[in-house]
Amino acid sequence: MSDDFELPERESMEFDVVIVGAGPAGLAAAIRLKQLNEDLSVVVLEKGGEVGAHILSGAVVDPVGVDKLIPDWRDDPEHPFKTPVEKDHFLILGHAGSVTLPNFMMPPLMNNHGNYIVSLGNVCRWLGAKAEELGVEVYPGFAATEVLYSDEGAVIGVATGDMGVGRDGKPGPNFARGMELLGKYVLIGEGVRGSLAKQLISRFELDKDRQPQKFGIGIKELWEVDPSKHKRGLVQHSFGWPLDGKTGGGSFLYHLEDNLVAVGFVLHLNYKNPYLSPFEEFQRFKTHPAIAPTFQGGKRISYGARAITEGGYQSVPKLTFPGGALIGCSAGFMNVPRIKGSHNAVLSGMQAAEHVAGAIADGRSADEISGYDEQWRASEIGKDLKKVRNVKPLWSKLGTMAGVMLGGFDMWMNTLFGFSLFGTMQHGKPDYAALEPAAKHKKIDYPKPDGVLTFDRLSSVFLSNTNHEEDEPVHLQLQDPALQKTSEYDIYAGPSTRYCPAGVYEWVSEDGSEPKFVINSQNCVHCKTCDIKDPNQNINWVPPQGGEGPVYPNM
Repeated sequence: MSDDFELPERESMEFDVVIVGAGPAGLAAAIRLKQLNEDLSVVVLEKGGEVGAHILSGAVVDPVGVDKLIPDWRDDPEHPFKTPVEKDHFLILGHAGSVTLPNFMMPPLMNNHGNYIVSLGNVCRWLGAKAEELGVEVYPGFAATEVLYSDEGAVIGVATGDMGVGRDGKPGPNFARGMELLGKYVLIGEGVRGSLAKQLISRFELDKDRQPQKFGIGIKELWEVDPSKHKRGLVQHSFGWPLDGKTGGGSFLYHLEDNLVAVGFVLHLNYKNPYLSPFEEFQRFKTHPAIAPTFQGGKRISYGARAITEGGYQSVPKLTFPGGALIGCSAGFMNVPRIKGSHNAVLSGMQAAEHVAGAIADGRSADEISGYDEQWRASEIGKDLKKVRNVKPLWSKLGTMAGVMLGGFDMWMNTLFGFSLFGTMQHGKPDYAALEPAAKHKKIDYPKPDGVLTFDRLSSVFLSNTNHEEDEPVHLQLQDPALQKTSEYDIYAGPSTRYCPAGVYEWVSEDGSEPKFVINSQNCVHCKTCDIKDPNQNINWVPPQGGEGPVYPNM
């Protein structure tokens, strides 16, 4: 906001508990709070225009969290868990062929039988309705942009962003001041690389003595396929081609109900080659002989992308701070080899809620609910993550084949004997520091899209229903424009134009002039990859106006 304009006072509302993010963690926390004490006032803020609008995941859900939160959910005819897993396949892809791994070789925790193929967005819509039935106030279209602190430094609430601000930072004709939402405790469930979580981790040094958080980017399409190609209940995971042996990642095909197939590609963001494009690798993956036949005669109906956490057990920050806690993927509870995090998100929301409810019952507020942080490693979440803690570092250090084999062996050791020969391995440097100068690598010649099986970015973004006001401040904040040219472009050959799956970034040169960095913020699908992978940490993602961004149906 421009400094020469005096802002009006914000209006404020007071609650017992303020929750940021209507994902699985935030909604589970809200539901659990009302289950424990129906008189608690609870509000959930959601930056998407509706609950579920910004939720993107594979997703195969382990129902352990929902079973605990809503034990009788199977009796609800409106529940979204319509497709149980029937078959489970694991493929290693070569350039022209594939090998199917026998299921008996896989550690038991990798077995998906008893799980459900779902749209996680629809799961959140269902949970949102459950929360509202219990009296939770759910406010979609409200982006929390600021943490509020007491004079003693404790978190006492959040503020939502101002609406109707022009590109110049000045109030427009439809300007509306954001609101303060104050609570005895604040739970942060923004998902991966949340802007408030990032601030809180830094301010309270929550990542001190922890390994760096690691990330991947997940890119997904939803297809309606020829009924003859559809195999309801099939879960197929794969790794290998088109990635080389030193670049980590994997892929999936999930056959839902109604002839729908979710196809996705996860690429670890510790890759070295600045010429690599996760989006283009995903498009290449679909052309593999073991994959392409599924989509013959089909139609792509949706597209999206989202960063995921991959650091796991050793990268989870301290969860609590004075006045609140981190929950769900804001804390990093993703199980990487299982490609599952929603079950732990639900469990973490419940655990945090139980500690908050107990503290409020004791007459406390704005202090630290330290028991939540002290107990998670001994809970279902900690047991789930501890068994797989070395899979990601082994993969990163040894490459795909050796890393996957040793990772599988390590999971078997943890499952059968409760220990690892490797102890607890370290991750090393953060993902942005893994990128190497362009001079060390060759350009990758990606094929042009055919518009039938493979596509370009802009037509893909169209399917994400992404929308932002044209005349609002750019929510992708460039800290130092000069550094972007001298380093991101001159040294790394402009990787932002490739790691972004939405065509947000361009380097444009007209009439032989110096290239100019262009940010097409209207295209942003809120994946947060730029905030993670920029080699200088020069791009800071902050929320745009509430209600903007993608609108994912059935994703």
